Amino acid sequence: MISSPANPKVKYVKRLQAERRFRRRERAFVVEGTRWLSELAQWPAQALLILCTEQWLNTAVSTPILQQIPAPMQVVSDELMRLMSDTETAPGALAVVKNTPQPLPERPSLLLILDAIANPGNLGTMLRTAAAAGVEGVLLAPGCVDATNPKVVRGGMGAHLRLPIHQVDWSQIEQLTGEMQTWIAAADGEQTYTAVNWTTPAALTIGNEARGPGQAAQAIADGRLTIPMHAATESLNAAVAAAVILFEAARQRRQRPNPKSKT
Repeated sequence: MISSPANPKVKYVKRLQAERRFRRRERAFVVEGTRWLSELAQWPAQALLILCTEQWLNTAVSTPILQQIPAPMQVVSDELMRLMSDTETAPGALAVVKNTPQPLPERPSLLLILDAIANPGNLGTMLRTAAAAGVEGVLLAPGCVDATNPKVVRGGMGAHLRLPIHQVDWSQIEQLTGEMQTWIAAADGEQTYTAVNWTTPAALTIGNEARGPGQAAQAIADGRLTIPMHAATESLNAAVAAAVILFEAARQRRQRPNPKSKT
């Protein structure tokens, strides 16, 4: 059992949790908890190291997870797990994971563009929502919080493994969305989100929580859409707005006619 905070593996995990530059250099990040490790078991090649407490190792859930993940595993003390964890209540297990984003489809039909999203909780929620709604890729424009920030990873709940997530500049975004209808979510948009045809290739841009979409986002947009709201409500949380619009897109895409079906 590892019990010293000076252990190289413990120091490595702590540094990954704390330093964006180090995560980028190492091309790795940390995931915490049984739910995340259960997700990781579906992508076992991505795991580099597992650290767990003796109590977690003796639970019923640990055996099937560890059987599916071939990464090295070591037991650590409860105190060290608390030291390495980014949560108030430390989990029984964590893992170091490769940061190798999935490639974008050659011809994506639904993309989410995030413009200077600064709140880690919002970004994590939007990644999780995008994965659930069938988004084929998320483009993180300049100014976004690091996608491997511990709070983003925690909020994403596995989206980092299931969804192409790429940090790109605006010239790359313009190139990737050149043949798509690009919409900006805005309180003063001229089009309601339900009136948009989401069954054709489209990209949705969600802007900064306080300032909204920047000039670069507006320059490549084909239009601005809005979510009608009751009474004097001015706006929604950025993550909530993204969820409302993306699940409308998912609804339309589920109901579109199947070109292979017989009439």
